[in-house]
Amino acid sequence: MSLEQLRAFLVKMQDDADLRQQVLSASTADEVANLAVGFGYEFSGDELLRISGQKVDRVTVRKQDVPGEYN
Repeated sequence: MSLEQLRAFLVKMQDDADLRQQVLSASTADEVANLAVGFGYEFSGDELLRISGQKVDRVTVRKQDVPGEYN
């Protein structure tokens, strides 16, 4: 169920420029997941990381390495 929520969130994000900017500004996958909760979507940061490299509709999920991040 949560993977369906994740995919639905990514589809919504591609048509909402403000939301897309918020996602791109997030530092971690958990931050993206927390942001999604505010829009009624529920998935974990781990689930987001698991689909890294996959394309969902017009969105390609890519993990970004943040220097100095140890979590």
